[in-house]
Amino acid sequence: MQDRKLFGAWGETVAGEYLRKKHYKLLALNYCSRFGEIDLIARSGKYIVFVEVKLRKSANFAQARDYVDRRKQERIRATASIYLSQNPTKLQPRFDVIEIYAPEGVQTPRPEICHLEDAFQ
Repeated sequence: MQDRKLFGAWGETVAGEYLRKKHYKLLALNYCSRFGEIDLIARSGKYIVFVEVKLRKSANFAQARDYVDRRKQERIRATASIYLSQNPTKLQPRFDVIEIYAPEGVQTPRPEICHLEDAFQ
């Protein structure tokens, strides 16, 4: 379990660095509500972006995005709503998924990153 948490934290760090390089401004990490957690919250242009990070060693079984099902999306939307009520903004909300494939775990020198913008409504 501890290894899984470390692997997840590493993936969120990789995703955060990826977004910074794309000129996103990170606003929050691991924002929690009673409904769930949002891995990253960032700002990009006219958008406030709520990002779910999915990390896998490979896509052999299924793509990482497949694990962001309707139920998970509802929890993310509910948590985003709470964040927005506490942090009012005129920015347009957007929900992204960042898939990270790291075949060698945290030792992967160049993980594959796939950023799905506006992944769900």
